[in-house]
Amino acid sequence: MRADTDTMSQPTTTERIREKLTALGPETLEIEDESALHAGHEGAKSGGGHYRVTVVSARFSGKPLQARHRMVYQALGDLMRRDIHALAIQAYAPDEI
Repeated sequence: MRADTDTMSQPTTTERIREKLTALGPETLEIEDESALHAGHEGAKSGGGHYRVTVVSARFSGKPLQARHRMVYQALGDLMRRDIHALAIQAYAPDEI
């Protein structure tokens, strides 16, 4: 049985990103794996993927963009060091949507 169809297989990076970002209490969370668009890219050779996330959370209210991004990076923790090569972040407070 292939690893991606095995029910006992490890979660995908997208699933791990979703799990870690639940710490931000998102009202909306969208994750796009754009790794295939970057095949052959120097950073992709190390195995790190390219992802785009859109997060809507009340915890972003009143915070500047840099603080919101830091919150996302902090929530992702060690995934940023080994599993994610590039991350595009859109972080909104609920009243900004």
